[in-house]
Amino acid sequence: MFIDSHAHLEMKEFDRDRGEVIERAWAAGVETIVTVGTNLSLSRKALSIARQYENVYATIGIHPHDAAKADDKVLDELKLLAGDAKVVAYGEIGLDFFRNISPREKQIEIFATQLQIAKALDLPVVIHDRDAHEQTLTMVRDSGVRRGVFHCFSGEWNMARKCIDLGFYISIPGVVTFEKSKVLREVARQVPADAILLETDCPYLTPEPHRGKRNEPSFMVHTAQKVADIRGVPIEELAAAATVNTRRLFGLDRVLPG
Repeated sequence: MFIDSHAHLEMKEFDRDRGEVIERAWAAGVETIVTVGTNLSLSRKALSIARQYENVYATIGIHPHDAAKADDKVLDELKLLAGDAKVVAYGEIGLDFFRNISPREKQIEIFATQLQIAKALDLPVVIHDRDAHEQTLTMVRDSGVRRGVFHCFSGEWNMARKCIDLGFYISIPGVVTFEKSKVLREVARQVPADAILLETDCPYLTPEPHRGKRNEPSFMVHTAQKVADIRGVPIEELAAAATVNTRRLFGLDRVLPG
């Protein structure tokens, strides 16, 4: 059994057939899905979906792309949402210096603020880091936050080691199935079994053999198989480790059967 530690079921790409997508996930052995908010509206929608399905959970937060639109009122609304039992983390937060949809200064400001909010709420964080490795790592280290995941990890093993040393998990997406993903495959090979998570980041980053189609949680089995092959372990062993890690990170044992 698998857990998709990072999906975006709240996005419009799933409005037409969200229920069927979730049913396909269950059928494929993906027992639990964490759907990840990226702004106030989508955080509310993620939570609404999580309330509808027993084994779907939500996170809340402001993605770096939406940082320019964030203000104190928005952040206060997110704090209120955080009180729901179905909210298991704060995020997706971080920095994206690749697209720079929000100005870098604003991204840094909102990221720093949200790290402190998550710390005050005692929630783990879901970190987005694209082309901002050193800045992201420095801000996380300085924040004192020591519980979370670097989702869709895109750095080299040296950075992954630093993240793990800070107490963070490393999440491997479907990109690992792409033939050119040599750096990520090396990270997937070296990450200790007690620090690895698996994710789809659906509807994005569709793994082989479905590349080019909309991604969905049921496709995570392909990512899991590739990572298991890279590590030279049975897929059942990898799935078990990643499941334990995900449940521990998000506190799912308090609501899921043991």
